[in-house]
Amino acid sequence: MLRQTLQQRLSQKLSPQQIQLMKLLQIPTTQLEERIKEELEENPALEIDTIINKEDLFESTKEGQDDEFDQDKAVELEEVDTEKIEIDDYLKNEQDGSGDLGDDYYQSKDAQERSTIPVSVESSYQEVLMNQLTMLNLNAHQQSVAEQIIGSIDDDGYLRRSVEAIVDDLAFSRNIISNEAEVKELLQEIKQFEPIGTGAADLRECLILQLEHVKDASNETLLALKILQVYFDDFIKKHYDKIKKALAISDKELKSVIDIIIKLNPKPGAAYYIVNKVHHHITPDFFIDNSEQRMELRLNSKNAPPLRISEGFTELLQAYNQNEKADKKQREAVQFIKQKLDAAKWFIDAIRQRQQTLIKCMQAIIVFQNDFFKTGDESKLKPMILKDIAEITQLDMSTISRVANSKYVQTEFGTFQLKYFFSEAITNNEGEEVTNKEVRNVLAEIIENEDKSNPYNDDVLTELIAQKGFKIARRTVGKYREHMNIPPARLRKQL
Repeated sequence: MLRQTLQQRLSQKLSPQQIQLMKLLQIPTTQLEERIKEELEENPALEIDTIINKEDLFESTKEGQDDEFDQDKAVELEEVDTEKIEIDDYLKNEQDGSGDLGDDYYQSKDAQERSTIPVSVESSYQEVLMNQLTMLNLNAHQQSVAEQIIGSIDDDGYLRRSVEAIVDDLAFSRNIISNEAEVKELLQEIKQFEPIGTGAADLRECLILQLEHVKDASNETLLALKILQVYFDDFIKKHYDKIKKALAISDKELKSVIDIIIKLNPKPGAAYYIVNKVHHHITPDFFIDNSEQRMELRLNSKNAPPLRISEGFTELLQAYNQNEKADKKQREAVQFIKQKLDAAKWFIDAIRQRQQTLIKCMQAIIVFQNDFFKTGDESKLKPMILKDIAEITQLDMSTISRVANSKYVQTEFGTFQLKYFFSEAITNNEGEEVTNKEVRNVLAEIIENEDKSNPYNDDVLTELIAQKGFKIARRTVGKYREHMNIPPARLRKQL
């Protein structure tokens, strides 16, 4: 039975401009340049303003300020209205700067001159393997199969795909018919390549390959090879008593064997991977300078050139608008121009709001953590959560989270990720609120000074932390330990 009903519903939807702003807020400075380049390529109505004649707008948060957010600055950084732009806005003179983001948002005092950072040219891991492949006497078919195998080796040096999968890849992607026997034979050749361990299926095989290539192997080396071949599971779980009993060896002998194994390379390709990724260094999004009792905050604008609306596009629109006898094609052209101009103005406003929001949030963090930025003393950090900064800036917590994500600030005490300044509060035995960073420091100190032959488990760690004045749950200790990349007690055990 069909029935018609009326229903009233209230819903909220994000506008395209808001979605664009949220995406821009989330990306760091290093990716902003690429995003602007993409927009410049897609939208001919947008162009870079090459006229640079303004001073930096965002200057400072002074040490003499009260621990309140600077209201004058908050008014100055008020968000820009992005309501629909009328036709008159397109045709007005650009000299008033309304279509220009303004260099104030981009040019820092020492960022007007771009310097080219030289990058060393290094051979990639795949290139090193391909060069060694040329030393083998292979026909064209074998060469193609071997190249497929090398292409399947990951950055760590492991071949994690099965032989059957490689045969299928050759057939479907390259139209090359091979078989498992041929792939296995060529894989054995590749496993002889430098660095030794290349092409292994897992850590166990990688370490075994390296020991098998040792010339004039000593008794300890042969013993290490046997442990990896037969007792690998017991070894990685540090069940040393089982290994000593099975092989009838002493603690001293086992320690010598362990010293040999830990000197092996668990990731043969990692060295090449690190060399080729070294240029991906951290680029700060903010700079904070302390000088003469004044704290100066600057936004890194090196990767964000000033943008403006293309004068050629506005002139073109004006010419079309003055044509009283416009046909259908001309009307479509006018509509296209308007859409591109709209998109350009939306993007410029989004970039402007991004810069304003970043500065606004960073100023609030500086005010909240003022003692730390003066001294660099971690103990001066106050418990701070997203809600605290949201209340100061009157922004949503999701906006604060996007700002803090993948952003860095450079200070005279070092470069810190913005997330570093956010931490939950923990109450000590004296009733004072401290950050969880203090508890983590206490945990790290206890573990560092523990007896490595009999390390503390999480229950003991909880009791020792309580003796230091911090009462936290055992699961919290485990969570902190995992975040600090500290293994459990049995994996910390040493002979």
